[in-house]
Amino acid sequence: MTEHRPMDVRRAGVLLHVTSLPSGDLGPEAFAFVDFLADAGVTVWQVLPLVPTHEDDRSPYNALSAMAGNPELISRARQVEQGLLDVAGLTTAQRAAYAEWCQQQGAWLGTYLEFMTIRGLLDHAKWPTWEPGLRDRDPGRVAEFLAAHQETVERLRFEQWVFAEQWRELKEYAGARGVLLFGDLPIFVSHDSAEVWASRDLFQLDAEGQPTTVTGVPPDYFAKDGQRWNNPHYDWERMAADGFAWWRLRIARQRELFDLVRIDHFRGFEAAWHVPVAAETARDGYWVRSPGREVLTALVETAGPGTLVAEDLGVITPEVEALRTEFGLPGMKVLQFAFDGSADNPYLPEHHGEQSVVYTGTHDNDTTVGWWAGLDEATRADVRSHLVDPDEPMPWALVRLALSSTARLSVVPAQDLLGLGSEARMNTPGTDVGNWSWRASPGVFDTSLSTRVRELVASSDRTRVSE
Repeated sequence: MTEHRPMDVRRAGVLLHVTSLPSGDLGPEAFAFVDFLADAGVTVWQVLPLVPTHEDDRSPYNALSAMAGNPELISRARQVEQGLLDVAGLTTAQRAAYAEWCQQQGAWLGTYLEFMTIRGLLDHAKWPTWEPGLRDRDPGRVAEFLAAHQETVERLRFEQWVFAEQWRELKEYAGARGVLLFGDLPIFVSHDSAEVWASRDLFQLDAEGQPTTVTGVPPDYFAKDGQRWNNPHYDWERMAADGFAWWRLRIARQRELFDLVRIDHFRGFEAAWHVPVAAETARDGYWVRSPGREVLTALVETAGPGTLVAEDLGVITPEVEALRTEFGLPGMKVLQFAFDGSADNPYLPEHHGEQSVVYTGTHDNDTTVGWWAGLDEATRADVRSHLVDPDEPMPWALVRLALSSTARLSVVPAQDLLGLGSEARMNTPGTDVGNWSWRASPGVFDTSLSTRVRELVASSDRTRVSE
């Protein structure tokens, strides 16, 4: 068997978050989707972060933990089949596996359990509002508070293991069918998260735990006033003091879960947009340099070569491009951004290059059908001039263009394979309503669709990797 790094060969991928499966969880529909991909000749399944989301915000980019799995993704039916209902019902072998996993994940698991238990008992209040002893994670006060709630702690611990077991089985099944799993690591973490609460010294916070500046991006394609994300910024000097151990732990955890990992907002490793806390919009922010070379050295060393992809969209400077190139990370090319009339637009197919990942659109874009409907005739004519077959209808014309790219990996959102319009859009950046909720209908990933996709994959020389 010839061993390949994921990006050594031409591949086709599909972007579909677990919550967008017909069942929305890691049950039989997830395994059926792997079968669909394998039958279609697709060797990469890209998902969004698998982390637990907040009660009032379903965004996987604003999570309660950067390390834990989202318990809402657990298939309760599979849990029954696996016999993983509670600790008392485990077999001897399962008990041993559970204990081993808890020990292996100890660097983050204990912190998560403390945070989630306290937060739940305090009616999901944000941690800076907790009483000082809990807010500041005084060991004595935390232990005292949790003493009467060990059943809750154990339930949360067991829940994380069940998630891990279900994901492990899915990953093994995908691997056996030749499908790689492609994850997503947001560069920033939520202020109201276990990691920020437990490691306040690694973030730019005041004495009461509030950010001194927050994250975002300047005005761009998506938002005329920029986007204010409200994550705390990192204290890079403090992180460097221990060789970026926090980042090493985080990327190691992602590599346990995924074969490939996309680093969201890669440009933040070169410089990040700081928005004053009192500013009304992100327009009032400013750039602050980041120690990109040092952080990426730690990430690549830990993750292994050929396993990381840089999300290099947005305001990309020569310095950002040089950083990505220095570490050999493929960048992203989004076809929906390509047709602004400029011949040197980097997203045009002739500018892709092998070391890149091409998309028709991402989870932040409209579907291709919705995008096409909003174009004027002049732009449509420009698009047609680049198509493999100018008479082919959308979305298949853009899907074919993406697959024909020189980029080693071509990823198509599932909504485009299904020919869906704007009603199926996953996220509209800068908005708070109606996002992250799209779910595919049962039965749509059928044999006729896999046959059609397989023909396109084969014609673009994105054949399955020999085993």
